Amino acid sequence: MNVETTDREVLRVRGLTVTFHPKGRRKAPVQAVRGIDLVLHQGETLSVVGESGCGKSTTARAVLGLVKAAGEIELMGRRFDQMSPREKTRARADIQMVFQDPYSSLDPSQRVGVSIAEPLEVHTDLDAKQRRARVEELLETVGLSAEHADRFPHDFSGGQRQRIAIARALACSPSIVVADEAVSALDVSTQNQVLKLLEELSSSLGVAYLFISHDLAVVRHISDRVAVMYLGTLVEEAAADALFAQPLHPYTQALLSSVLVADPARQRQRTDARLSGDLPDPSNPPSGCVFRTRCPHAMEVCSREVPVPVPRSGGGTVACHLFTEAHEGADPGEPSPTDNLTANGSTR
Repeated sequence: MNVETTDREVLRVRGLTVTFHPKGRRKAPVQAVRGIDLVLHQGETLSVVGESGCGKSTTARAVLGLVKAAGEIELMGRRFDQMSPREKTRARADIQMVFQDPYSSLDPSQRVGVSIAEPLEVHTDLDAKQRRARVEELLETVGLSAEHADRFPHDFSGGQRQRIAIARALACSPSIVVADEAVSALDVSTQNQVLKLLEELSSSLGVAYLFISHDLAVVRHISDRVAVMYLGTLVEEAAADALFAQPLHPYTQALLSSVLVADPARQRQRTDARLSGDLPDPSNPPSGCVFRTRCPHAMEVCSREVPVPVPRSGGGTVACHLFTEAHEGADPGEPSPTDNLTANGSTR
């Protein structure tokens, strides 16, 4: 987790919505992302987590402009949709991406130096000699050697390829790097090396990361803040330490209870907060709270009203009727979500 964060906003997302329209007359539109809000500060790592299909990767691609989205996206305080085409090109240099698969994200027919230099050709006025010097500098920054620029991707291991992808992402000195499952294809030891590199770059260069991952152990290690998504919605967001110590939303509780505890005695004492039922059809989501069909605390109000995010203790938000005024009229015999929490955030 990076400690050199600042209050300067480098990214703000308001009401981000992404709708896909499958081909075919009878196929209903799928709202993959449903009006979420996110803020990212300089030097900070914000992780977005959730089950497969929850919309976290679609969110990342929408922020980058790779998929069409509604809502507002501000980069460095400026609305992206209000920029001219030339301004958008310049702005894209400030937000770069590291993809999941280091074996397919690099062109196998190009020397890696050429791949790293491509952003420099598009976004800078550097000549060939200056670009070469910058490429060599970047390779050394990510722990490789200058002579590696003349090799092809097949000459490198998966971890080395991901370092090359990181070097390419850093070529234009971006403020934001979007990492979409950037270490999931790597073995554990290589994961640790890449994560350490990302942390060092954040501290030394002030890079902010939007980190998309399903690996909660990795998320806990690298994150300053964590946003939890379910079926396209943002259900909880908080500082990483607070979220892992005391998850409030029932879905967050269930998600974190799946993480194994290193201490066997503590692991035996835990009771998993297992989810009932299957993930709903995203083209026909439940009314009201989209999590209600799998929630052990579901109330009548959950089927009628979409929960609005409310502040949670210690900062962040939680979107659940158990924490809103709508809960005031509920049966007093219903358990409070905090009644089920132990000190380490698991459920009893």
